[in-house]
Amino acid sequence: MASSLRSAILRHIRVPVTQSLALNGSRLATVRSMSSHGDDHLDKQAVIDRVLDVVKSFPKVDPSKVTPDVHFQKDLGLDSLDNVEIVMALEEEFKLEIPDKEADKIDSCHLAIEYVHNHPMAS
Repeated sequence: MASSLRSAILRHIRVPVTQSLALNGSRLATVRSMSSHGDDHLDKQAVIDRVLDVVKSFPKVDPSKVTPDVHFQKDLGLDSLDNVEIVMALEEEFKLEIPDKEADKIDSCHLAIEYVHNHPMAS
């Protein structure tokens, strides 16, 4: 719990870092930079590819029917329990927790892609 909280905080802060460069003991310059924990957000195409891979790997799904706009129940014939299992697989794939209230709304690849792409903790 503590390590996940620490990781969550560190992803969203920038810490100034100062370094002194030295040559033969004499100080040449001071370099100041900022950490970039928040700059590693997933690009949308990577999210699309990974979401589609998760859905295609689900045992009850015909991979040839999976597109970015496919609906889990209407197009793939999955039931609500299958929907929950796919959301859990997405949580594992992207290392995030989706609250039940939000998970209930994710019923298509499109909504899964949008949720993950807009989630700051997705990795």
